[in-house]
Amino acid sequence: MINRQRMLNRFLSYVRVGTTACEKTDAYPSSSGQLELGKILATELQSIGIADAVQDANGLVWGTLPSNLQRPAPVVALNAHLDTSPETSGHNVRPQVIENFDGCDVTLTGDNSKVISAATCSELPAAKGHTIITTDGTTLLGADDKAGVAIIMELAHCLMENPAIPHGPVRILFTCDEEIGRGTRYVDLQRLGADVCYTFDGGGQNQIDNETFSADLAVVTVQGVNIHPSIAKGRMVNAVRAAAEWIRRLPRALSPELTSGCEGFLHPYTITGGVAQVEIQVLLRDFQSENLQGQAELVRRLAIEVESAFPGVKIDVQVRKQYRNMAEGLRREPRAVQYAIDAHRRLGREAELTIVRGGTDGSQLTEMGLPTPNLSSGQHNIHSPLEWASLDEMVAACEVGIEIIRRWGEDAR
Repeated sequence: MINRQRMLNRFLSYVRVGTTACEKTDAYPSSSGQLELGKILATELQSIGIADAVQDANGLVWGTLPSNLQRPAPVVALNAHLDTSPETSGHNVRPQVIENFDGCDVTLTGDNSKVISAATCSELPAAKGHTIITTDGTTLLGADDKAGVAIIMELAHCLMENPAIPHGPVRILFTCDEEIGRGTRYVDLQRLGADVCYTFDGGGQNQIDNETFSADLAVVTVQGVNIHPSIAKGRMVNAVRAAAEWIRRLPRALSPELTSGCEGFLHPYTITGGVAQVEIQVLLRDFQSENLQGQAELVRRLAIEVESAFPGVKIDVQVRKQYRNMAEGLRREPRAVQYAIDAHRRLGREAELTIVRGGTDGSQLTEMGLPTPNLSSGQHNIHSPLEWASLDEMVAACEVGIEIIRRWGEDAR
C-alpha cells in the first residue's frame, strides 16, 4: 500500500530545496526556499486530488482529505515543518542513498573527515538492512523535517488511492520557521478546525514524544568602545573580552554536553560582533517552565557582575518566550497519546513514550489548545553534516499515521 520508492523520490527532491531558516530577519518565512518548497507541496497535493490544497500568503500549506465515513468523526491534523536548522548549511544538499545498509560506519563522500559512526550514533547498527540516506558531509541532510513532510505526503497519497480505508476528516498543515521558534506564528486554529494534531518530527521509530522542554531565548548584547589599539590605553572598552568573561562564568555543569534526561541547560550557541559590540544568543531549556525564570535571573546577574568587572561595558539582556512543555496540555486530551499507542499495537509494535530534549511545533500547538504529540520520522544526527535518515523507519511512521487516522475514525464525534 505504501509506495517506498515514491516516498524516497519525494524526500530526495525536498531535501534538494534549500530551506534554511534565518534568525536575522523578521520576515515570515525567513527564507525564500520555504516558499519554493511550499509551492511544490501545494501543487503535489492538488495533483493527488486534494482540491483545496493551497499555499497561503505566509507560506503555510493547507489541505483537506474529506471524511469517507457516513457519520461525523473527529478532525485529525498532520503537521511537519519546511525549514531546516541554521546551525549547518542546508543549501546544495547532495543526498547519498545506501540500500541494504551493512550497519557499519559511513565515511561521507564530500568530506572524508566526516564519518557517521556507531561510537557517536548508537542507532546506526540497528539500521542494518535498511535503505538509509546520508549527506555528503558538506551540509546537513534536512530530514528534520523533510522526512516528516515526505511521510505526510505519502500518507495522504495512500489514503486517496485507497478509499476503502475508513477515516474522518484529515487536515494537512506544513509550517515554516519551526527551527527558530516561529512555526505557529500564523497558524489559525479555527481555520485548521482540528480536534487533535500529530507532528512527524521525531527520531527513530515507534516513539511518541509526549513531553518536551520548555524554552526561552536570551539575547545578550555587550556594548564596548572601539578605538585604534595604538591609542587605546584608558579609552578602549573591549566587548569581546567582556563577552568571553560572561560566557566563562556560565555554570559549565548546565551545558547540553554535560546534561541528559530531565536536566535543563543554558546553551550559548551563537556569538557575533567585535570590540564595539558583541551579541550572544543563549538557549534556556528546562522541563519545568518555572525553572526558566531562574535561568533568566542567572543570565542577568552575570551581566551585572561582568559590567562591574569591566568598567565602561554595558550589557543588555532580552529574554523571549519560545515554547512550553506539551505534557500538561496533552493530559487534557488523553486520547491524543492513547490512540497513537493503539495504532502501534495494531501493527504489532510497542510504542515508547519519550521525552524530547527539544521542542516541536507540537509544543506550541498544544499550548494554544490543540493537543499535538510528536511522532517518529526516521531522522538521526539532526542539525549536523552527519545527519541521516532511514527510509524503512519513514515507511513505518507512515503506517502508524494511517492507523492513528483509522483509530480516530472509529470515534463518534
